[in-house]
Amino acid sequence: MQPSVNASRKAVRCKRSTKLLVLLAGASALSGVATAQVLAAGPAVVPTATATAPPAATAPAPTIATAPAPAPAACNAKRPAINFNRWAENWDVLASPCLPRQPFDGLKYIPFGDGSSYLSLGAGLRERYEHIDAPSYGAGAAPADGYVIQRANVHADLRLGPYVQVFGQLVDARTFDKKTIAPPDHDKLDVEQLFVTVAVPTADGAVKMRVGRQEMAFDLQRFIAARDGPNVRQSFDGVWADWEHGPWRVIGYVTQPVQNRSEKSFDDYSNGHLTLNGLRLERQGLGPGDISGYYSRYRRDDARFLDATGNERRDVYDLRYSGITGNVDWDVEGMLQHGRVGAKRASSWALGSIAGYTFANATWSPRVGLQFDMASGDRHAGDGKLGTFNPLFANGYYFSLAGLTGYSNLVHVKPSIKIKPIKSLSVTTALGLQWRQTTGDAVYVQSMAGVPRTAGQGSRWTGAYAQLRTDWAVTPNVTASLEAVHFQVGDSLRRAGGRDVDYLGMELKFGW
Repeated sequence: MQPSVNASRKAVRCKRSTKLLVLLAGASALSGVATAQVLAAGPAVVPTATATAPPAATAPAPTIATAPAPAPAACNAKRPAINFNRWAENWDVLASPCLPRQPFDGLKYIPFGDGSSYLSLGAGLRERYEHIDAPSYGAGAAPADGYVIQRANVHADLRLGPYVQVFGQLVDARTFDKKTIAPPDHDKLDVEQLFVTVAVPTADGAVKMRVGRQEMAFDLQRFIAARDGPNVRQSFDGVWADWEHGPWRVIGYVTQPVQNRSEKSFDDYSNGHLTLNGLRLERQGLGPGDISGYYSRYRRDDARFLDATGNERRDVYDLRYSGITGNVDWDVEGMLQHGRVGAKRASSWALGSIAGYTFANATWSPRVGLQFDMASGDRHAGDGKLGTFNPLFANGYYFSLAGLTGYSNLVHVKPSIKIKPIKSLSVTTALGLQWRQTTGDAVYVQSMAGVPRTAGQGSRWTGAYAQLRTDWAVTPNVTASLEAVHFQVGDSLRRAGGRDVDYLGMELKFGW
């Protein structure tokens, strides 16, 4: 009986083993199906496939399932920097979902229609404290002054498809505690810019036209500038058209410069009594640099100079060459002016140049620079000719913010050193030396204001000044700057009642 019982037990165990093998085979098959389903679903559920990996007999399946997910594509979209010309910013990059969002981005990019059109809103605020203890070297009637100037802007940039732009910008410029207020200091709420641009691309360039109130700035803004130094920038009412083809660019402009007043809001104006029309040609990549030149017809009625009054008509010829090669940079510009002021023939000239060498591999990347400028003055009063150079619409930043150096009857030499202790901070020190081009004409400060009792008096030496300026990009939206100037006057200015001058300017600027 015992063998029979044992045989029966073996048969039972055999049946159980057979069932177990069948179950394992089924589980293995189900596991393979699950793995195939996981692979089809994609890498997001790879951890689940790993948990249900089959035994070694089907090892290739889990090896594929547990492979690392492919890296996401890089995001090439970048936020635009706050531009000197706010209309040049393109905020359609916010259409890219990969770009990280910041507060109020919903107002920087408001798409509509089929998505090719959008509206962008923005604003800016500049606060500056200035103190000057002797305006016009103390030889005029203006007393020492310390004050705050404030410029606030809001703008709207409408892009209608790829070719049309409508841009509008309002400005409100205020002064606080300033004793002597000039037109560039104060402007109640007014239209700073309002224009329409149509730009059509061509095979190797573009054709553009801009109509309305706009700002113009040529080159280093020696003579035609947006005038960012003073509180109120310079605008022009008119038409700007250009044709771009490869390295060439041809620009035509017919404008009436805007004259601001602040009796009430929206009262700035332009008219035919002050006009600037011209044609400009640019060529990139000529030798190691770029060359540009333009002709302008300048008209100003009822102009007043020390030796001439009347309607001013000048033909203006300008030529500039600039570039960077290796560690060397340069910018050279010359201008000739011919015409009439009242009954007198006007003939004048100016030369401006800046060159530098940057020690790119040295600590703080120091740049050693040299600036040289000359502008003609009127040699002989009462001779029927006027030689005083008219700087047109000059940039207040070009010499210094102190406003003590005008681009008329001038010889100016200025060595400088600029360092960058960190990427966002630059420090510039400079020493300026000044003479008059002729003693027959006055010493001029900015805005072509002659210093009293200097015309025809004294020597050519005007004086020397030391300048220290720091610029700090605090964030992409906030910048800060500090400028200090000490001007030591020469004997001619002292005999005219002038004295040494100290200037301090502190500025904080926000852009959104």
